[in-house]
Amino acid sequence: MATESSDSPYDRARPFLAVVFMQLGYSGMSIISKHALNEGMSQHVLVVYRHAVATIVIAPFAFIFERKGRPKMTLSIFFKILLLGLLEPTIDQNLYYTGMKYTTATFASAMCNVLPAFAFVMAWALRLEKVNIRKMHSQAKIAGTIVTVGGAMLMTLVKGTQLDLPWTKGYDQIASTGGLTQQDPIKGALMITIGCFCWASFIILQAVTLKSYPVELSLTAWICFMGTMEGSVFAVVMERGNPAAWSVALDYKLLAAVYSGVVCSGLAYYVQGLIMRRRGPVFVTAFSPLSMIIVAILGSFFLKEILIFRKVRKVLLANSGVYHRRHC
Repeated sequence: MATESSDSPYDRARPFLAVVFMQLGYSGMSIISKHALNEGMSQHVLVVYRHAVATIVIAPFAFIFERKGRPKMTLSIFFKILLLGLLEPTIDQNLYYTGMKYTTATFASAMCNVLPAFAFVMAWALRLEKVNIRKMHSQAKIAGTIVTVGGAMLMTLVKGTQLDLPWTKGYDQIASTGGLTQQDPIKGALMITIGCFCWASFIILQAVTLKSYPVELSLTAWICFMGTMEGSVFAVVMERGNPAAWSVALDYKLLAAVYSGVVCSGLAYYVQGLIMRRRGPVFVTAFSPLSMIIVAILGSFFLKEILIFRKVRKVLLANSGVYHRRHC
């Protein structure tokens, strides 16, 4: 990890600005994708279309700008790319979108607050993150991790009073899930949590892969391509006998595939690769609570999602854990 002592203030601020814009992009994806799922789009097909779009957009840039400096593809690197395409594009996103169908966009984003905790523990175990238990800074990281996971777990178990906001009157929680799927917060939370574990594994493996294959655009293109291929196999199996699931029109379904493909797969994989080579994998995940706050506000307005008072408090508890880890 490069030192920043000689960098200008702007250079030091760029990683922070980049991860903030990434979270803004993820927030938009949550709202648009939830709308598409509410309209009946298959989450498995969405994953395939998302990475097909990302591959089409990123591959030409990788071919043009990294043609001369691209390292030779080895069997070890190729195996890592296969695993990267399986972990995040295929397993994580299928679980995340399915979990979102069982809950709400706000709940799904809030559950992703366990991502920094998973990433920290994995990075610590693999010695990508330095931890000295005798130092206050490291103790704060460990305490924050425990608080984060505890807050996320309490969210799934605690019921509370609805916040009656003017723009959500007349709606209930069934409206928040589109009425197409029986709401099941426990099942949804479990799927999202497992997905976040795969997402954290993906981020750690991406950081490791970049050490031997330090071309962010090419790696992004390969990940998206493998995600498309592997996701297609899974989607064909899950949607067998339902060819209508693959149809799209000029609606939110197409918008969800294009937006999430360009912004949240193509650009996000590339940008986080750039950031983690400089600041490490844990830094990339540390700003995920920002997305939850934005999604909660936008979901309330555009999806008429009902906010639950006690669950809002549990979300704040989880967020305080992430903040504690990052700043103490």
